[in-house]
Amino acid sequence: MTIEFILPDIGEGIVECELLEWLVSEGEHIEEDQPVAEVMTDKATVQIPAMHAGTVKKLYYAVGDIAKVHEPLFAMVTDDSSISADSVESEDARANLTSTDDKPQNTASENSGSENSNVGETRASSSTSAIEDFILPDIGEGIVECEIVKWNVQEGDSIEEDQAVVEVMTDKAVVEIPAKNAGTVHKLYHAQGDIAKVHTPLFALMVERSGTNLSGSELSESELSAPEVAKEQQANSVSSNKASTKSKAAARLETEAKWKDGEFEPPIAIPGRVLASPAVRRIAREQDLDLSEVSGSGKKGRILKTDVLELAKASQDAVSENTRSHASNTYELKSGTSSQQVTSANSNNNQATGGTRVEKVRGIQSAMAKQMAASVYTIPHFTVSDEVVMDNLIALRKNLKPEFEKKNVKLSFMPFFVKAMSLALTEFPVINSQLNDEGSEQTYFEDHNIGFAVDSKIGLLVPNIKGVQRLSLFDIAVQMQDIIEQARAGRVSGEHLKGGTISISNIGAIGGITATPVINKPEAAIVALGKTQKLPRFDDNDNVTAQNIMAVNWSGDHRIIDGATMVRFNNLWMSYLTSPEKMLMHLK
Repeated sequence: MTIEFILPDIGEGIVECELLEWLVSEGEHIEEDQPVAEVMTDKATVQIPAMHAGTVKKLYYAVGDIAKVHEPLFAMVTDDSSISADSVESEDARANLTSTDDKPQNTASENSGSENSNVGETRASSSTSAIEDFILPDIGEGIVECEIVKWNVQEGDSIEEDQAVVEVMTDKAVVEIPAKNAGTVHKLYHAQGDIAKVHTPLFALMVERSGTNLSGSELSESELSAPEVAKEQQANSVSSNKASTKSKAAARLETEAKWKDGEFEPPIAIPGRVLASPAVRRIAREQDLDLSEVSGSGKKGRILKTDVLELAKASQDAVSENTRSHASNTYELKSGTSSQQVTSANSNNNQATGGTRVEKVRGIQSAMAKQMAASVYTIPHFTVSDEVVMDNLIALRKNLKPEFEKKNVKLSFMPFFVKAMSLALTEFPVINSQLNDEGSEQTYFEDHNIGFAVDSKIGLLVPNIKGVQRLSLFDIAVQMQDIIEQARAGRVSGEHLKGGTISISNIGAIGGITATPVINKPEAAIVALGKTQKLPRFDDNDNVTAQNIMAVNWSGDHRIIDGATMVRFNNLWMSYLTSPEKMLMHLK
């Protein structure tokens, strides 16, 4: 079957590239993952690998042309859908084994085959469908793979444009992937629980197109099945009359039954790589197996899930056999003296302790580990700590809470913290800036995109509210309530998980008092808020009074923020919390 290779995403923000060199030519046979073209983007030179094995039919661009991302790069006839010439020749040879007495039957069979062939040609000329691979697009900044959570469609289902096809879980959230075109689902390339790579095919879709007639080589196997069945029946009839022909035909049929549709093909040898799907690779990692030592039983030497599981079972059986052997030896020792029995029992008791369990780090936990390590290793942190007197803010919240509840909005302290921070950032824009990795450029952000940590069911998330400087206290409370509900369900929008400029970690909500937070790279600052405690403090007249105190701990990027700036920024922010009426000055 002829398919078009769609140029995938080759970098964030890149929409086109220059074709430097074709590594193949028209008519050349290529293997899966073989480099086909070398292209140059604004950032680097990239080699584009083939997604399927087959024969190159047409190259759509010349060297030096500009190719568009998500547009066809070349056309090819895949090996999977083409009918091998060997099988056709074998069928013709089998038909020629008939005697002269069977010629009338041959003629009838040939006529039937001719009629079916004509029907197939008619179908090909009227067909306007083509099978396209849906390439998994970018689903978040820095995300290279995702786990298939649930397919919303099945093979054979008709889908519409923008219909949600599958739910996937990334390191940050659960995302629904919509279809780009309407059509019929031809094949799902991944099962539930598999790991899918970004910029690789997710499923195949049969779409309707207005095009020219398809060649005979592009006909599906089902359209040619009728004449093949007739030939096979004829061959079986002839083989029953001739013993020598019967043995040859039986051997040939046995080979074809064992290796259907060209599955008996030599393995592909790609230096340094093995043919295995992401799901198989994941299982191999979990079982601590080296895929280079696994013999693939799939098509073209591809390693299948069963190959890995069988090797893992064999390894476990070997371990179990050693364990049984050890137990047998121990039993034999028990036939000795009683002192030997006691010694053996004590030895077994000592060996039964100190067990371990190894779990795979993935998903949110894996993303957090990488993000925190990158932050600590590249950003010099420093900390500023202080205490906020919460009495006035507690009273204000108590007064406003019933008004918010009338509109079905829960008012916590967080909207006050967020709005006060935005007002302080207006006076200290350096706190709302970011330094690039090379330390050569500093970017100041006009929008205050303030993030807040949420303990969701899939792990810790840090969504953010965009443009806080333009929002009222009520607007912030509404958005925060919606985002928290989405985050705790594991379905927060990817838009809320990127673009943050500063973060708040409210550890006090679960009982923490103090903490030294790690900056959410590439941001420049983060604050950890402890729980509010009623503590004794001296007032202006040296009298001991009970006050509601909240501990505040800032972490800042010492490359762009100095200690004095952070303290002054914190003083302004706390002034809005200790005297919240000051925020009224900035109402517009």
